Amino acid sequence: MNNKFNITLLSDPYSAHTVKWANGLFRKGIDIKILGISDYNPEEYLRGIKITTIKFPDFIKYRSDGNYLKLVYFFSLPHFKHLIKESGSTILHAHSASSYGLLGALSGHSPLLISVWGNDVFNFPSKGTFFKNLIKYNLSKADKIFSTSNMMAKETSKYTTKKVEVIPFGIDLTRFHPTKERKFYNPEDIVIGTIKSLEKKYGIIDLVYAFKIIKNKFPELSLKLLIVGRGSLEGEIKKLVKELNLENCTTLTGFVSPNEVEKYHNELDIFVAVSTEDSESFGVSILEASACEKPVIVSDKGGLKEVVENNITGIIVPANNPLKLADAMERLIQDKELSNSLGKAGRIRVLRHYDWENSLFEMIKNYEDIWEKFYSAS
Repeated sequence: MNNKFNITLLSDPYSAHTVKWANGLFRKGIDIKILGISDYNPEEYLRGIKITTIKFPDFIKYRSDGNYLKLVYFFSLPHFKHLIKESGSTILHAHSASSYGLLGALSGHSPLLISVWGNDVFNFPSKGTFFKNLIKYNLSKADKIFSTSNMMAKETSKYTTKKVEVIPFGIDLTRFHPTKERKFYNPEDIVIGTIKSLEKKYGIIDLVYAFKIIKNKFPELSLKLLIVGRGSLEGEIKKLVKELNLENCTTLTGFVSPNEVEKYHNELDIFVAVSTEDSESFGVSILEASACEKPVIVSDKGGLKEVVENNITGIIVPANNPLKLADAMERLIQDKELSNSLGKAGRIRVLRHYDWENSLFEMIKNYEDIWEKFYSAS
């Protein structure tokens, strides 16, 4: 392990992003501890990563307005301060400026790093003056601030005068690469789908409607719809699939372990991510699809325009527009050469700009710089 510094991540241990950062940094020899508020699957973490959680009833944690959860963070502060002190960590890194960033800011620990995640800077401050000032306060206590996209860094700069470092959430190219054989579909099937949480902001209802349009237009083709993930809209999506008579050609997988995601990317012919909000700040699943040489269709929201080059690595369509989405699907179905070209160009772009190893290198370099600043003289 790195004998200079160790890191405590204040983060949701259930999140695939937390899992990926923790495991990646741990593999690089960083001593990692995680403090959070949620259940998690210990099998997803490497042995040696220490995880401590404070658990609260789900009816509090998952209130849609999120305000109850902020109170949970506030009232759990004394316990978290004790755990942070007990951890002996030299660097505290909070993931999300509005929640764990609040715990970090109020903990009094320094150095404190904050990574913004999306909703915390796009949606949370718009709830009112108090929430905007809370974000400003949390960011004011950070010694470094990170974003995964330039667009989100620009949004974050509305609430701080500090520099916001951009470190993309890279893709593990040893896992995400094209494979020739399918496990769930036949070679003649044309599989269109997405791998996202089943929440309103991800535009999955629009995907279902667009797929219905294509299905009606090309009844002779073996078109399949694959929706991977779980979330609050699962029941509504299943109901819509039934109403549109798409049950025989649609699969909803429910939860899939992050360690299994690449298998589903390689079942697809076309990957769709038509988010409806700018808080979709980066689009990890889009880059995973591109790394598997899949053509992607994305909406013109948030950071998605940063990770996709229109008509080069994918197609960008207006958000909330199933008709335009269906047109893009039709274009890729009918033009196999274009579809292959977009997929191959997408992987090249990921190789050049979004290699996970480079993201880890940049983050560790920032950890080393902050350690030198705070501890080298002592």
